[in-house]
Amino acid sequence: MKEKHLTPATIVKELDKYIVGQKKAKIAVAIALRNRWRRQKLSPEMRDEVAPKNIIMIGPTGIGKTEIARRLAQLAEAPFIKVEASKYTEVGYVGRDVESMVRDLVNTSVHMVRMEMMQKVRLKAEQLVEERILDILLPLPQRVTAGEGTDEDRIRRAEATRQMLRERLRRGELEDRLIEIKARDKFTPVIEIFSPLGVEQMGMNFQDFLGEMIPARSRQRKVSIKEARKILLEEESQKLIDKDRMIEEAIWRVENSGIIFIDEIDKIVDGGANRADVSREGVQRDLLPIVEGTTVATRYGAVKTDHILFIAAGAFHGSSPSELIPELQGRFPIRVELDRLTEKDFERILTEPKNALIKQYQALLKTEGVNLIFTPEAVKEIASLAYLVNEQTQDIGARRLHTVMEKLLEEISFKASELKGESVTITARYARERLEEIVQKESLSRYIL
Repeated sequence: MKEKHLTPATIVKELDKYIVGQKKAKIAVAIALRNRWRRQKLSPEMRDEVAPKNIIMIGPTGIGKTEIARRLAQLAEAPFIKVEASKYTEVGYVGRDVESMVRDLVNTSVHMVRMEMMQKVRLKAEQLVEERILDILLPLPQRVTAGEGTDEDRIRRAEATRQMLRERLRRGELEDRLIEIKARDKFTPVIEIFSPLGVEQMGMNFQDFLGEMIPARSRQRKVSIKEARKILLEEESQKLIDKDRMIEEAIWRVENSGIIFIDEIDKIVDGGANRADVSREGVQRDLLPIVEGTTVATRYGAVKTDHILFIAAGAFHGSSPSELIPELQGRFPIRVELDRLTEKDFERILTEPKNALIKQYQALLKTEGVNLIFTPEAVKEIASLAYLVNEQTQDIGARRLHTVMEKLLEEISFKASELKGESVTITARYARERLEEIVQKESLSRYIL
């Protein structure tokens, strides 16, 4: 497991590269991830007894809750999905049942493992693809009569010509040449059936059943050698991987290192004005066995959820985590309150992270030959104006910076092709002039996301 080298301090340091602040939340998820590695070191008897310590993150939108969970999963190379609690309904209502989140996680894990296994067999697959393309360009002649000298000469000449073609292929000289290949159809129709088992589960099982009876269709396609190589490489890679081992590994990863991020969990709190929605508490009760640990039937087999890490998040503006049903509260023992972003945080978000917004816009405009420069005063001004808009209207955290930056660079982005080879400097004065109208209260409503 990659967690071996991920100490809590290393995890926090890695998260700091992408997320500004929120130290408490980073420490909580870092410990939760490290505990998974520790659990794998225990004896089998003790290992089964150690349950993951699920986390609830509390705080307004746009302050990094989802990003922390997503980056954590990337660090651990763990199967990860983000779901929204408000999308699920109680069993008996039309909509998605909570077990579908586990099935989605399994699908993600299978895709991850398939990609890894295909990468391992890539070299062998590339050799097979080369032979297939050569067979199309110049098939070797069949032997007419064994032992005849003329027959041997003919085959030798064909092999020499084929070797020349192979060398040209490897040098990329034939990439645009059109050839006809037989390729499988990638897309199959989806069939869904409504049943007590749920739409997805029954639909997938029936789909698999049909797949056993109806083989994948193949059709002739005329494509360039460059395109043929991509199509055939995927086909050959799929043939070389062990599908049973792939599924076994994918399920193991889900059960031992899977992470499900449940956003908007505050939306299923059944209190006050929300009492009209009778399914809210029902969703909590349906969610309880998944979080506690149960077995979910998926298209790839049964999956246990006992050791999946659940990270829930919500703003909890008009409610509190204590309003969740007591059993569910007990399954989220760690609660972390995230801090609201300050003006200083906005400055850091614009410049410090690896994927900082200013770096993104500079890279985008660089593709058009425009060198975009921001003065330190301009960065402070942008941060200050974004913070002010959040204060005066709905606080949407760092997402407000996207609104502000789009408005700020609207004219430059529009004229970028005319500015090729030029350097454009964004000053504090330019920022004030461009953003003045969105800070005025009377025009704010036009720019609220």
